[in-house]
Amino acid sequence: MRVLLTTWGSRGDVEPLAALAVALRELGAEARVCAPPDKEFATLLERVGVPLVPLGPTVHSVVANPNPPTAQDAFQLAPALVTARFDTLTAAAEGCHALLATGLMPAGARDVAEKLGIRYVLACFHLLGLPSRHFPPGRRPGTPSPQEETDNRVLWEQDAQRVNALYGEALNSHRAAIGLPPVDNVRDHVLTGQPWLAADPTLCPSQGRTDLDVVQTGAWILPDDRPLPDELEAFLDTGTPPVYVGFGSMAAYAPKDIARVAIEASRAQGRRVLLARGWAGLAPIDDADDCFVVGEVNQQALFRRVAAVVHHGGAGTTTTAARAGAPQVVVPQIADQPYWAARVAELGIGVAHEGSAPTVESLSAALTTALTPETQARARAVAGTIRADGATVAAKLLLDAASQEFRS
Repeated sequence: MRVLLTTWGSRGDVEPLAALAVALRELGAEARVCAPPDKEFATLLERVGVPLVPLGPTVHSVVANPNPPTAQDAFQLAPALVTARFDTLTAAAEGCHALLATGLMPAGARDVAEKLGIRYVLACFHLLGLPSRHFPPGRRPGTPSPQEETDNRVLWEQDAQRVNALYGEALNSHRAAIGLPPVDNVRDHVLTGQPWLAADPTLCPSQGRTDLDVVQTGAWILPDDRPLPDELEAFLDTGTPPVYVGFGSMAAYAPKDIARVAIEASRAQGRRVLLARGWAGLAPIDDADDCFVVGEVNQQALFRRVAAVVHHGGAGTTTTAARAGAPQVVVPQIADQPYWAARVAELGIGVAHEGSAPTVESLSAALTTALTPETQARARAVAGTIRADGATVAAKLLLDAASQEFRS
C-alpha cells in the first residue's frame, strides 16, 4: 500500500505528517510527504527516513520577513499553491492508494485524488477552520464581515465566500483543464463532511463543537530519542530548572523585544532562562551565565526538565509541553493560538497571557501563577492523560479507508 501525505505550513504542520509516515511504515505501507522545501523540514524528514517531495515556495521565504504577510500576499500565494498542488501532487500520487492533506487550505489535493480515483482525507490539528454554530470563523484575508453581524451561520457563509475569492478561480481553472466540473464552495469541498482531527481529546475536545462529522485520532506525535547536546545538559545540571522561552516559526509575529522581556521576567522569579532561537532569532541581552540559547533540539526530552514553557501557543508546542507535564505560559499571536492558550488556562496547566505583547510585569505575573505548586501538580496530572498513539490510530484508519476504496 502506498500513501501520499501533503501539507504547506510551518513545522507544526510538517512534523505530524512525519509521525504519520513513520506509523504507516511500521504497518508495512510506503509513505511519502509533499511539503515546503525548507531545509529544516527536509532535515526532519531525512532523520526519520521519509522521502520529501518539494511543494511550493519555502515557508520561511513567506513568513520570515520584518512584517507579517499582507492580504495582497495571500491573494498571490493562494493560486500559486493551487497550481503547485496540481503540478506536484499529480506526479507524486501516481501509484498511490490514498492522499491525505493538511496545512494551509490545501485546495487542489482532493481534485488530484478525484482525478486519480484514490481515497482523499482532509486532516487538521485544531477546530478553528471547521464550520460551527457555536463559534465564529477565524480571520481570513478578504472582505471582512460586518461588525454588527453576530449570527454564526451567516458568518461561516461569508467565510466560505472569502475562501472562494482566494482559491476559487485557480481551482476551477485547473479542474476544467483535467476534465472535472467546477465546485461552488471551495472550503467545504476541501474539508469534506468528515475531516480528521489530529489533536489530543484532553487538550482539544471535539464532541459537539463543529457541524461536521469529525474523526478524532489523537495527536500525531513523532517519537524523539535524540540526546540533548552536551552543552545544554551541562547548563541544565548546574542549577535549578530554567524557564524555556520559544516562539517557533513566529518570525514576523513574535512580540517585539520578547527576549529581553522574558529574560527579565524570569529573573524576577529567580529563574534561569533557556531561549529557543527559532525563526524569530531570540538572543541573550547580556553575557550572564543564567541564560542559554538553543537551536533545534529534542523538546520531548527538554520540556521534562524545565520549570515552565513560555511559548506562542502552536498545537505542537502545546501538546509537547502538556505531555511533558511542564506548566505553560501561552502568549498567543495568530490563528489557533488563542484557542490553545484558553485550553491551557481552562485545564489549569498554565496561564493564557492577556494580550500578544507582554511586559516584564505581565509576564512575571503569569510566571508567578505557572510556577505555583498547584499548577505544577495539575500539569503533571494532565500529562498522564495525553495519548501518544494518535499517529498509529490514524495510520490504521487511513490504510483501511484506502483498502475499501481500492476494493470498490
